[in-house]
Amino acid sequence: MKIVILSRNPKLYSTSRLVEAGEKRGHEMRVIDHTKCDLIIEKKKPAILYKNELISDVDAIIPRIGASVTFYGTAVVRQFEMMKVFSVVESQALVRSRDKLSSLQVLSRANLGLPKTVFTNYSKDTSETIAKVGGAPVIIKLLEGTQGLGVVLAETKKAAESVLEAFNGLQARVIVQEYIKEAKGADIRAFVVDGVVVGAMKRQGKEGEFRSNLHRGGTSEIIELSDEEENAALKAVKSMKLGVAGVDMLQSERGPLILEVNSSPGLEGIEKATEKDIAKSIIRYIERSA
Repeated sequence: MKIVILSRNPKLYSTSRLVEAGEKRGHEMRVIDHTKCDLIIEKKKPAILYKNELISDVDAIIPRIGASVTFYGTAVVRQFEMMKVFSVVESQALVRSRDKLSSLQVLSRANLGLPKTVFTNYSKDTSETIAKVGGAPVIIKLLEGTQGLGVVLAETKKAAESVLEAFNGLQARVIVQEYIKEAKGADIRAFVVDGVVVGAMKRQGKEGEFRSNLHRGGTSEIIELSDEEENAALKAVKSMKLGVAGVDMLQSERGPLILEVNSSPGLEGIEKATEKDIAKSIIRYIERSA
């Protein structure tokens, strides 16, 4: 098969591993920078030009779309779908996953455990907002943040009020979430491919850091999920209608709490922690589906 990876950097670990896994299984792999694609929209003849070359005869695509180019990247994925090309992550699911507020609403509707969250229209009553999630400490998140950027732990009510007032003054959209003390700066990433958990790791934030992201110096180790955690991860991915996803969860006294469902999860951390060939699982998913 001819498989295209939509990625801005062919040297990234995830991109190069997918190329390697696909070629090992005899597929023709190609990396295309989605930001350099031109879309031709015409009745019954949707087409894509890449550096003035007409892209054709593609069997499947693997979107690796960065958050900063979600709008254009999604348009490219949608164009491939119009050309009857199978996508590991569908365009609508990609859009939904990038909207933190919409994602939380979808997960809530699916009756999944979540940290208590409040979203307001720049309310000036910051004290009331903080009280609604149980008081300080609280987590304040920018709706557009990724990889731990735009996430603040406000340890006191006064600090939380100051941060909220600052964000409101900048007209930056934020959500306020309860702080899960018993998680102790750790979370779980479950990697799901085609309705199966193919790997899971526990990520621990470095000393003095409440964010567990590996990009921020966190560490990871393989973990065996409980039945409740596995079911929560699978239900979350199903509700978001994603073929491939990373589900981030906190372990709490009331069970697993979903933080986020990531539609372009990195492979490096999960493959190194679990020593599993996750890239191969994604290629095999394409083989079954395309």
